[in-house]
Amino acid sequence: MAMLHLPRNNYAALVDDRPAFQGMLKTARDYITYGEPSKETVALMIKKKGRLVGDKELTDDYAQKSGFKSLDDLVEAIYTGRAEYWKLKTIQPVFRLHPPSKGFKGKIKRHYGAGGELGDRGEKIDALLRRML
Repeated sequence: MAMLHLPRNNYAALVDDRPAFQGMLKTARDYITYGEPSKETVALMIKKKGRLVGDKELTDDYAQKSGFKSLDDLVEAIYTGRAEYWKLKTIQPVFRLHPPSKGFKGKIKRHYGAGGELGDRGEKIDALLRRML
């Protein structure tokens, strides 16, 4: 969990689809839920919950100092894989999210395919993330 940068409940991290990360997700699938968010959801997460060290908001100034034109350009680079969110300097590698509004829909100790909340959700992670923002 530490290698995925997930120290607490209701934290989220952006990782790519390298075999190393796939192995970590496979090992941790009994404890976390994960999936492939859309570009709009990634942009919303970065703009609303992305933080710098010292709990400061991400701004266009930070994006320009990091070599990007704007925050939207930074989001595009992260989504396409040209930049890795957790490797950017002075940025917190996790997103601190709220518990989902109206609660979890299934059992929190069962896999998603069996009516629970754990494991791979695929594209359906967007709905959960939007409820947690």
